[in-house]
Amino acid sequence: MKVLIVDDEKLIRDVIKEYCIGNKFDVLEAENGIEAIEKANEADIIIMDIMMPKMDGFSAYKKIKEKYNVPTIILSARTEEYDILAGFDLGIDDYITKPFSPKELMARINAVIKRYKGEDDFFVYEKLKVDFLGHCAYIDEKLLPLTPKEYDLLVYFINNKGIALSREQLLNNIWNYDYFGNDRTIDTHIKMLRNNLGEYRDLITTVRGMGYKFEIKKL
Repeated sequence: MKVLIVDDEKLIRDVIKEYCIGNKFDVLEAENGIEAIEKANEADIIIMDIMMPKMDGFSAYKKIKEKYNVPTIILSARTEEYDILAGFDLGIDDYITKPFSPKELMARINAVIKRYKGEDDFFVYEKLKVDFLGHCAYIDEKLLPLTPKEYDLLVYFINNKGIALSREQLLNNIWNYDYFGNDRTIDTHIKMLRNNLGEYRDLITTVRGMGYKFEIKKL
């Protein structure tokens, strides 16, 4: 798998490159949007900054999307909601703000690649089974009465195992930015999801001061 790292800061590229190589990825590099367009057809996934010389990340992504279907994660110091909304409206797969955790970035890269490859039709943990194609979940073969949003939350958690997710991230990704409520909506849905998960409710842990995390307990 080839990762195209697009950033005008060499130090940022070097950090990401080191972690990518450590995770068995081949690495391509670009310093601006124009170079990104030229190399996009060689990449399996793109990690791209927004603010770059010659051509910004959003403009480059639009050009790339016209020709290729390459999953793209935006990695940017721009934290305004407007920028994040603009990215998802364009069709990016994830948005991570700087400063960032390289380990979290690698987890998100793997999650995006897995979604694109469609490797798994099911998630299974002990007696818990999630059928991605059937859009449903079971415990000991008994169908769980999940609402559509509860199911979407569960799948998002599974795809981001081990990553601390803020309430804002959950709202943005599950409600697709068209919800104008508050964080209580997330807490309410998490409570209902936990109740439906029964003996597996503790897979969803609370991250104090931030949000939630889906953690598989290792024996």
